[in-house]
Amino acid sequence: MKSPTIGFVSLGCPKALVDSERIVTQLRAEGYAMSASYHGADLVVVNTCGFIDAAVQESLDAIGEALTENGRVIVTGCLGAKTDGSENLVAKVHPKVLAVTGPQATDEVLAHVHAQLPRPHDPYTDLVPPAGIKLTPKHYAYLKIAEGCNHRCTFCIIPSMRGDLVSRPIGEVVREAENLVRQGVREILVISQDTSAYGIDVKYRLDFVAGRAVRTRMVTLVQELAKLGVWVRLHYVYPYPHVDEVVPLMADGKVLPYLDVPFQHSHPEVLRRMKRPASGEKNIERILAWRKICPELTIRSTFIAGFPGETESQFENLLDFLREAQLDRVGCFAYSPVQGAAANALDGALADEVREARRVRLMQVQQEISRARLARKLGTVQRVLIDAVRPTVAVGRSTADAPEIDGVVRIKTRRKLAPGDFIDVRINRADAHDLEGVPA
Repeated sequence: MKSPTIGFVSLGCPKALVDSERIVTQLRAEGYAMSASYHGADLVVVNTCGFIDAAVQESLDAIGEALTENGRVIVTGCLGAKTDGSENLVAKVHPKVLAVTGPQATDEVLAHVHAQLPRPHDPYTDLVPPAGIKLTPKHYAYLKIAEGCNHRCTFCIIPSMRGDLVSRPIGEVVREAENLVRQGVREILVISQDTSAYGIDVKYRLDFVAGRAVRTRMVTLVQELAKLGVWVRLHYVYPYPHVDEVVPLMADGKVLPYLDVPFQHSHPEVLRRMKRPASGEKNIERILAWRKICPELTIRSTFIAGFPGETESQFENLLDFLREAQLDRVGCFAYSPVQGAAANALDGALADEVREARRVRLMQVQQEISRARLARKLGTVQRVLIDAVRPTVAVGRSTADAPEIDGVVRIKTRRKLAPGDFIDVRINRADAHDLEGVPA
């Protein structure tokens, strides 16, 4: 008897991807089969993003495609929580969808699937690995440690869709990480909306790891993950003082010397209008202190150019911050209004062409910084994790490169390699984004 089959479309950020993994894991545990095509599926689940306007449109288009190609569609994710007036936006645009839920709604999605496509009587739980089904390559995985966010940044609507911070128990998180390592994962990427705030909501409650009572706290979690013997990469790290306690672990080689810190801007007045914590001056001091402890530290960040009310002088302050901070990796967005965001009510909105011109100027400054910082690696030997292999070239990432958002290392070699292998590479070429080299 053919198992009922589900198609799955996952859009959005790594946090949404983890939500998709949890849903797929439970579906597989219940005996559902998964289809790689619309036509092979009995119904399709679409996990959406609703953060910026472009993502909203991408999600709506994906739902429309699934309806056209399959016809039976359940929608979940951040877009499912958005409204247009008093109506649910997805249901208004696509009234033929079977059901709509918001984010973090695994149980609701499963209930809708059960209603539309009854679960098999004999689930094959032995087909599901201990850490669940992963949609990433086998050698790396995202580890989501919390949901929601306590900040109320004026440009962001994530709290309205995902709620306030809810930290997972540290024992549960570590057990998932251990299972990932047993499945062959070589790199764990720690994610949440605010990784530095992990445990604040539960007042650093005690939990158990391997029979030991430990605090649900960011620094403690990193210390526990450092024992697993794999790469551990930290994302979405706000520059709180206790992050200083993590940097020595990086200097000692216990976790990757890499911090993804969403600074967003440098000028105090712009940060105030954004309702962001800290200030540009304090951030510079912290960066200098971190690099003094761990000179090999890679810092990546994101910025918004052209925020409402941003003056030319304030933007120049941001460019000066970049020149002084010498960040390794930077992404920049021209400010884009988001439906429901408080920033929409701020005065001083800038023209589209001004916002985009500032984004381009910022990235031009950063490109030269990145080029210079990568040039310093010429002649050095870098540890590289292989992601892909071609006949004469392997492509991987160094400790300074997160998948999909940073650069890569291309290795000219005929050596037999496979994704998930580690190799030491001597760097002989660099540009503003990537490195090249040969086996050391």
